[in-house]
Amino acid sequence: MSNRVVVTGMGVISPVGLDVSSTWQGLVSGKSGVDYITQFDPGPLETKIAAEVKNFDPGQYIDRKEYRHMDRFVHFAIAAALEAVEQAHLNIDDTNAGGIGVVIGVGMGGLSTLLSQYRVLTERGPDRVSPFLIPMMIADMASGQVAILLGAKGPNFCTTSSCASGSDAVGEAFEIIRRGDAQAMITGGAEAVIHPLAVAGFNAARALSTRNHEPQKASRPFDGERDGFIIGEGAAVLILESLPFATKRGAPILAEVMGYGATGDAYHITQPVDGGGGGVRAMSIALEEAGLEHGEIDYINAHGTSTPLNDKHETMAIKTVFGKEAYRIPISSTKSMVGHLLGAAGAIEAAICVLTIQHGVIPPTINLTSPDPDCDLDYVPNTARQVAVNTALSNVFGFGGHNSTLIFRRYGEKA
Repeated sequence: MSNRVVVTGMGVISPVGLDVSSTWQGLVSGKSGVDYITQFDPGPLETKIAAEVKNFDPGQYIDRKEYRHMDRFVHFAIAAALEAVEQAHLNIDDTNAGGIGVVIGVGMGGLSTLLSQYRVLTERGPDRVSPFLIPMMIADMASGQVAILLGAKGPNFCTTSSCASGSDAVGEAFEIIRRGDAQAMITGGAEAVIHPLAVAGFNAARALSTRNHEPQKASRPFDGERDGFIIGEGAAVLILESLPFATKRGAPILAEVMGYGATGDAYHITQPVDGGGGGVRAMSIALEEAGLEHGEIDYINAHGTSTPLNDKHETMAIKTVFGKEAYRIPISSTKSMVGHLLGAAGAIEAAICVLTIQHGVIPPTINLTSPDPDCDLDYVPNTARQVAVNTALSNVFGFGGHNSTLIFRRYGEKA
């Protein structure tokens, strides 16, 4: 018999807040974290706006000698992990370290570090390249550094599946605990690639919004005037535990993880398959694993990127899976406020699902003012909605045809 898995702690660093509480307050108030880029001069770029994490000081979380040798995405991961562990009251010591692991999804890793050191190579020569280049750059260093800092000696790896990386990390951590290979997992996603090359690359792919004159209104999922996503950065970490381990130590139980579905489109490097077929299968697998009927889903946190193709095909996929129920279920895209956190997107959206269950409030999809006839579901436009949520589903899709769905439920003693 597989283990039940519960969420006992969460941590968030986002464009609208530097912890769970401030992020949640920002979301339910409809706050946009999008503004003009400040990390570099975006003058030559077609897109000059992003969802940056503001006023973040890594020195509040990590010793100065250490954080100087870490990329920004690792700073975010550590900060979120420390908050999550604190909320979960999880003490890792010699008695349990081997049963506690770390899986943190990262899409692109230390891009800024790589490019800055390439400049050193070309301008100053190979002898001046930092010995910390590789351990700062590689994507698995978020999970590696978190494990080192906290002493977690269980399964430890990074999932990299583009925008689905954070969701797949949570899903794989869930499966590790279910099959009994760990008692607890520190899991989530982190990303920090607001860099001229990343913005230029996404511009070249025609993926980013160019609504530079109205930054806060640029991310507008499901809206008829949407023109692309907004690149964001940040991290979210969840503590997952087997139910026996959590109850034995008296941990706070925030929600239960019920299902996980992961599929591939095998279709196109950036475009979803017509009708969102991969998403249909991911949602269906997660529902079957959770043992839930369609009518039991109370909220969907959509992938909702604000790109013309994604929002249309995700809407089609939801209709295919849920039929007439699709028109009843409240759906929102929190990317309208925090932008697209790429490898961290699925993790923060998983945390938002848990918060929605806890608080009975659904964050809105802001900037939804010009309805698209192809997107005709209930996207909770512009204003948060107070409603009891017992079960929430999160969709995340990524370049390369990756589809990932997670389902969370209010915890009850009976399965």
